[in-house]
Parts: sequence; C-alpha cells; structure tokens
Amino acid sequence: MDSEAIIRVENLTTHYGSRRILNSVSFSVYPRETIVLLGSSGTGKSTLLRHILALEKPTSGHTFIKGLDVCHCSEDELNELRRRMGVLFQSGALFGSMSLGDNVAVPLRELTKLDESTIDVLVRMKLGLVGLGGFENLMPSQLSGGMRKRAGLARALALDPEFLLFDEPSAGLDPITAAGIDDLILKLKETFPMTIVVVTHELVSAFLIADRIAVMFAGEIVALGTPAEIQQSSHPRVQQFLKRVPEEPERDHEAYLRSLTASS
Repeated sequence: MDSEAIIRVENLTTHYGSRRILNSVSFSVYPRETIVLLGSSGTGKSTLLRHILALEKPTSGHTFIKGLDVCHCSEDELNELRRRMGVLFQSGALFGSMSLGDNVAVPLRELTKLDESTIDVLVRMKLGLVGLGGFENLMPSQLSGGMRKRAGLARALALDPEFLLFDEPSAGLDPITAAGIDDLILKLKETFPMTIVVVTHELVSAFLIADRIAVMFAGEIVALGTPAEIQQSSHPRVQQFLKRVPEEPERDHEAYLRSLTASS
C-alpha cells in the first residue's frame, strides 16, 4: 500500500539545538485522504507540517511528496510542488494592507498569467465557496476571527490545490464558529479531489473530519488509525489525551520532606 502513498514520511528526526523535536517519525498519506495530526501543544505537530511543506530541513530522514524527496531537491522542484499546495495558517496570515479580494488574488497574480477580469471572477468564486461572497472589498481588520480563517482558506484554494494543509484551523474560535470551519472542511472533502492534512488538538474536530488520525506525543506518532481505532487504542498516552487527564506534577519528595522539617 505504501507505493500508492501521495505523501510518505520516513524516519524523520529533527532537533532545535540540542532539543529533539521529532523522533524517527514515519507515516503515509493516500490520495484524497484526510489525515489529522492530533496531540497536545509541544508534541511536534506543527513542526511535522512544516517539514511536509519543506519549510524546514530535518536532522535526518526523508519526506516524499508524489515521489519527490522534498528534503533533498532543487528550489525549482520545490516551487513547482508548492504551486499544488494550499495552506491555511493559524492566524489566516492575511495581508493587513490589502482588501479581502486582493488577498485572495495574490497567488493568481503572482503565479498565473490570467487577465484581471478572469482573476476577479475566480476571487468571487473562491470567496463564495467559503461563505464570504460579496465581502471582497472589506479589509482584514473588519473581519471576525472566523471570517479571517475563511478568507485565508479562500486564498489557499485560489490555485485549485492538490494538497490542502491546515495548522490549527479552530484555534481561537468559539465552538459555533469552529463547527462552521469543520463543516467547510467536510464540504471541501466531498467536492474536490484533494488530499488534506490537518494539525489540531481539538478532539471533536479530529473525530469529525478525519479518515485517519495520527496521535503525537513527545515528537513521535504513538497511534495511527481510523477514528474508531484510535478510540479503542490501549496506548496510555492516547487514553490520557482522549480522557483529558492532566499530567501528574513532578515532585522531588525528599526535598518536599526537607522543606516540611525546616519549617517546623
């Protein structure tokens, strides 16, 4: 089955200085699959996403996308691949000095030779797709958090990407707005032949949108499977996350006893 993978990560290890962030991570993503990288903050999810985007180089290991090793390829090859990727960053990453329409038009103007009238039509189509039809003249400062996320998604969809990647799409949103983003992702899954990778720590979102879930802890994938398989996992870290059990605080018991003796 691995030979059919559209994204393949092999033994990926990454350090920031002396600190190890990813530890020999391996997994595959298949065409038109939605895979969710799930875990608490600091587990390496966003770092792994940046490696898939070839924004960072690993200490060791490989990331293959459509057979291209993005860790060891030319800048021209990377740029061609990135044209087929759409990315929604946590904040939406809109240009504050540009209108909503101009934000969505950026990749069309930079990477195609389309005339302005065609670009204008495509911008309206993409904004309509995410529920922002008629808002093209607003500035990012005039938008709510959820609207900024939708606008960022419209821009990510501008070039009809083959891959769509989300970094914490529900971050900072109220539950109702977050549910709207989840519904939009499901709509995109059903409508377009895209492969989707989502980074999140939101359990409800993960189990709603995912075909498979990779649960991460301390820079490793500790469980990988369908939502039903993840719910049945016996791995203690998976169960801790699913049941929202807090970490036990580390305590130096001998120092604690000494402090009690000294204060008496």
